[in-house]
Amino acid sequence: MKLIYEVKDRIARITINRPEAMNAMDADVYAELSRAWIDVRDNPEVWIAIVTGAGDKAFTAGADLKSFIPGTRGKADFWLTQKNMILNRGLEVWKPIIAAVNGYCLAGGMTLLFATDIRIAAEHAVFEISEVKRGILPATAAPSARCASCRTRSPWRCCCSAAASPRTKR
Repeated sequence: MKLIYEVKDRIARITINRPEAMNAMDADVYAELSRAWIDVRDNPEVWIAIVTGAGDKAFTAGADLKSFIPGTRGKADFWLTQKNMILNRGLEVWKPIIAAVNGYCLAGGMTLLFATDIRIAAEHAVFEISEVKRGILPATAAPSARCASCRTRSPWRCCCSAAASPRTKR
């Protein structure tokens, strides 16, 4: 299973389960995430959700670029890695969502992070919006997301972002 979703004691636990790929999200993971977030939103037995990555190396490295590059796609959806409604792509969930960051949180992982309400990071966590290093645009909301913690429109000035993180290698 690329995504583990379980509900116990009114807590939904969502684990991106691809530690061999730094928990990078391919089309299957995005589809499973969509189903999980919809259940979190609609299930009255869920009061809160926690999202994390399997292992201690990475929360998520964002989109699995290897899985998207080989596909034949038209110009209109070249940058589209996510087709389903997910937390950072229009799906509104009115229940508290906690991100438990256990390692690298890169690219689309930062977008997912900005969509959560509470962020808890391990001592070894590293945050980075790394699309620029690869000459690509952040695919969804990372550069324009409103950070709920500090209420700024710019993650470049956000106290939670890679730009402000003393643990980020520059």
